[in-house]
Amino acid sequence: MFGSESSLSMFLNTLTPKFYVALTGTSSLISGLILIFEWWYFRKYGTSFIEQVSVSHLRPLLGGVDNSSSNNSNTSNGDADSSRQSVSECKVWRNPLNLFRGAEYNRYTWVTGREPLTYYDMNLSAQDHQTFFTCDSDHIRPADAIMQKAWRERNPQARISAAHEALELEDCATAYILLAEEEATTIVEAEKLFKQALKVGEGCYRRSQQLQHHGSQYEAQHRRDTNVSVYIKRRLAMCSRKLGRTREAVKMMRDLMKEFPLLSMFNIHENLLESLLELQNYADVQAVLAKYDDISLPKSATICYTAALLKARAVSDKFSPEAASRRGLSTAEMNAVEAIHRAVEFNPHVPKYLLEMKSLILPPEHILKRGDSEAIAYAFFHLQHWKRVEGALNLLHCTWEGTFRMIPYPLEKGHLFYPYPICTETADRELLPTVFHEVSVYPKKELPFFILFTAGLCSFTAMLALLTHQFPELMGVFAKAFLGTLFAPLNFIMEKVESILPSGLWHQLTRI
Repeated sequence: MFGSESSLSMFLNTLTPKFYVALTGTSSLISGLILIFEWWYFRKYGTSFIEQVSVSHLRPLLGGVDNSSSNNSNTSNGDADSSRQSVSECKVWRNPLNLFRGAEYNRYTWVTGREPLTYYDMNLSAQDHQTFFTCDSDHIRPADAIMQKAWRERNPQARISAAHEALELEDCATAYILLAEEEATTIVEAEKLFKQALKVGEGCYRRSQQLQHHGSQYEAQHRRDTNVSVYIKRRLAMCSRKLGRTREAVKMMRDLMKEFPLLSMFNIHENLLESLLELQNYADVQAVLAKYDDISLPKSATICYTAALLKARAVSDKFSPEAASRRGLSTAEMNAVEAIHRAVEFNPHVPKYLLEMKSLILPPEHILKRGDSEAIAYAFFHLQHWKRVEGALNLLHCTWEGTFRMIPYPLEKGHLFYPYPICTETADRELLPTVFHEVSVYPKKELPFFILFTAGLCSFTAMLALLTHQFPELMGVFAKAFLGTLFAPLNFIMEKVESILPSGLWHQLTRI
């Protein structure tokens, strides 16, 4: 025992300061090379090489589950990126499933005392109303002239009073619309007012249709009457959906899409998809998706996540992450995972709401595609459809985060869509009530632990090399003290073993 201690002390005493300089310098060089390689691998593949080796080779040996095998995705749509670049990144869209102010938004305010809509959102709606429901010839009819001023009013009571004033002069479709939206306190009352609006609006539409080619003034009137008619029919269909008459709502939406096939900007197909999912008519849902899930059309969370739900439905009831890690993913499972990755890449905020990791609020009247506002609007109406499909949320939970490993820098490049726009966070803060809702932002990819560890190790060894070069004798004393402290537990154990074992046996073992 004493011989081993003396040999260790002799070894430490024979080490010169040059040895410590060379040791720390070599360690710093090696750790620096590892750091450079790790950083290059992370930039190219979006993950740490050491972490990848650990997950791919060591974890299965230890009995772990590898969910990263589902990170592959189809890149065949990359050629369409250039056509999508022309789409405005932060264009605000009218929410196809926006609620009724009087019957739903105001009721929330009465109960909670909170305002669910921001001033910016309501101002956008006022601009929409002026665009859809007014035209330059409104001064000819007194009721339309009053309503033109009513849509500009900021005070809700002033708008409602103006609508009643217009109805005192004559039947006015837009006045009924305003009362149905803002004064009616139930969906039943709103539906009744919309039916009155439809009766008046249809008459105006037929008259303006006969005169639309007689001049620019008549064309503007016909365009306005068309917008009014489409808006009323759509809201009536939404009333039917909210009152439980879903089949009736589906028929009304289909008829509306046939009558006005060119008005795709209203996104009526998203209302239709939600109603068909409520009926669990998945074949018709697939048919609608086949028509609107096209490269040339703007995508939406409803399109992408509904497609993912249908793919997940085929495999989710029997999906097991443990089994998938052992045997690999089947073709159907791979298609479902790819569809989920596609949906998450388009809007990464949706899964947290579907998995109830974040609280839902009432959706705004306008949404920003790929933003938190769109995620809230989608999850608010579609969460029940995901829950209805057995295992769909489990499959989403196991696979959605793989999208962020698949695309290391989504702000600079996209895999299936153009890069995620930075401006969405600013726009969502304008659309959403940040007083009681924390706006979801794109999950920025954090550096892997091993890159941070290697960087720390490289910096530490470089500092030691510098100190050893500047103060070789002092660092030599420090190294000897450190090594002595490091070997102290080993010496203690050896002393205990020597005291227990017979001296002759211990002598023979030391000789061996």
